[in-house]
Amino acid sequence: QVELVESGGGLVQAGGSLRLSCAASGSIFRSMGWYRQSPGKQRELVAVISSGGTTNYADSVKGRFTISRDNAKNTVSLQMNSLNFEDTAVYYCNFFTFGGSDYWGQGTQVTVSS
Repeated sequence: QVELVESGGGLVQAGGSLRLSCAASGSIFRSMGWYRQSPGKQRELVAVISSGGTTNYADSVKGRFTISRDNAKNTVSLQMNSLNFEDTAVYYCNFFTFGGSDYWGQGTQVTVSS
């Protein structure tokens, strides 16, 4: 059973930065990503990175967020800069295996104050 453990959420002022991390036990994962969900909205993709390092970002975070991964440690991180109120959400990490299974973290709250 794969367990994902997230860390790094919190409260930050607009314009500030936060770094989220997610660590997993188990095998190497095909892709690792971050999603977020705000009250009343659907969960949306924030960023994803493949095992080879290819990245994809939501348009709303391009140029501000950077996703990275450490395959040796099975961790993925999300560096979030220039945060604004619209970034307030619960952030979830997601790991997708080569066998077609995916796993979710427990979620970490990010709150940006104006």
